[in-house]
Amino acid sequence: MKYADNKITDLNIAYIGGGSRGWAWTFMTDLSMDDSLSGTIRLYDIDEEAAKHNEIIGNHLTERPDTIGKWNYTTCKTIGDALTGADFVVISILPGTFDEMESDVHLPERLGIYQSVGDTAGPGGIIRSLRTLPMFVDIANAIKEYCPKAWVINYTNPMTLCVKVLYHTFPEIKAFGCCHEVFGTQKVLKGICEEVTGIKDIDRRDIMVNVLGINHFTWFDQASYKGLDLFPIYRDYIDKHFEEGYNEPDRNWANSTFACAHRVKFDLFRRYGLIAAAGDRHLAEFMPGNEYLNDPETVKSWKFGLTTVAWRKNDLKERLAKSARLVSGEQEIELKPSGEEGILLIKSLCGLDRVVSNVNIPNTNLQIPNLPASAVVETNAVFSRDSIKPLIAGNLPEGVLNLVKPHVENHEYTLQAALTCDRELVYKAFLNDPLVKGHNPSVEDVKKLADDMIENTMKYLPEGWRK
Repeated sequence: MKYADNKITDLNIAYIGGGSRGWAWTFMTDLSMDDSLSGTIRLYDIDEEAAKHNEIIGNHLTERPDTIGKWNYTTCKTIGDALTGADFVVISILPGTFDEMESDVHLPERLGIYQSVGDTAGPGGIIRSLRTLPMFVDIANAIKEYCPKAWVINYTNPMTLCVKVLYHTFPEIKAFGCCHEVFGTQKVLKGICEEVTGIKDIDRRDIMVNVLGINHFTWFDQASYKGLDLFPIYRDYIDKHFEEGYNEPDRNWANSTFACAHRVKFDLFRRYGLIAAAGDRHLAEFMPGNEYLNDPETVKSWKFGLTTVAWRKNDLKERLAKSARLVSGEQEIELKPSGEEGILLIKSLCGLDRVVSNVNIPNTNLQIPNLPASAVVETNAVFSRDSIKPLIAGNLPEGVLNLVKPHVENHEYTLQAALTCDRELVYKAFLNDPLVKGHNPSVEDVKKLADDMIENTMKYLPEGWRK
């Protein structure tokens, strides 16, 4: 890459999963709206045709007169071609298909175990990890061979374990995980602060928070806006609005599979004194299964939804149709900022800015001192030229620590299970998972569930699982 006039040119970004019909378009759009970066995006995907479509879509964005960020998009036939000489690597893949995810999410329902997302915690998150982590071992080894100095940005779930296996495979890798859940909770605090104080047009980035926890089970123990402590405001708001929750102006939990009324957040604040900083669908999956996810009626009472895989399959059909329209020129991508910070972080790592943002990286500096150094945690960090310096977030209070610990333990069990094809470790992770334990199923039933879920994803597992 080259630097001139406060701009970076000739930047090489490898996009693994470059046929994405979601994050790729978000990434392309944000890049097209920023003129401080330019260069080449190398798209690699096992579905080469999907990557070719995004090559057409991306280059069309560059050709448009209303875009200021100009990039050359090209499809690569091999991962080595994509990675060679890359300055940054973006990983955004779907491990397996929605058929495998259908088993991940819905098969546990036979034991009364409901999952609202099924990609991070619970039985679904564990089985998804078994097919994802071997893929990430291959990606990490390829990065080590072709671009060991590149910065690696992961967007794939399960976020924590994806980042964990990258470092396990290639300890010198410069990888981090990006997640927008914290931004969503800052946005909720912004809305509540505006409603209570009458202050108008608060910038979400001016909500200053201390972030600590693990991905999708993240917490704030401090939150302020220009010197105003938001904890008393949040507490008073909850006391007045606990039953109805908080409905964001542009979203309604009743007609969106991803939205919520934030009542789970409110309840966790009352119970533990910290602001839970993820969507309620994710938060609920880290808690005992007899609480927020006891059954569909309970879920509805907490005003969030179970995102079914049938919905995801239908959404994919719509995305495929949109891709065809974008390729043909029948439809144009709307130039609207996503609110993600990926481009800002790339600019900071290039030396064009300096920013504090939440990030998923190993707890090597004991950012959270009462979690193991081997854990991957989510805290704030300072991004600057070729540097990520994690900030010390402090200890998790005992109540929250006890909620987080089983998941940190399960990350170790699941990593080793994925790498060694050890079924006993999968059983151990299932039996240790709060979502499973909350329903108190028999050990035999849990093992049978794990075996059946493994069988349903066998197509994407290493040969060792067949022995």
